[in-house]
Amino acid sequence: MSVSIESLGIHQLSVPERLELIEQIWDSLPEQIEPQELPDWHLAELASRLARAKAEPGVGKPWREVIDRLEGKS
Repeated sequence: MSVSIESLGIHQLSVPERLELIEQIWDSLPEQIEPQELPDWHLAELASRLARAKAEPGVGKPWREVIDRLEGKS
């Protein structure tokens, strides 16, 4: 079985529902993932983002704040 947005019916969900699903999927992942389980490009992207976050600590917003704004809660 091929897994896709369409085959799972995700494309029919509203934006808030999709964001909630993303959060549920994220929360379902184990806390510790071994580096060999990630593609090299993921590790490179994480290193890049970490470096940028350290270089620009005041830039960005907490994830929950962004979700709340998208859901119209703030």
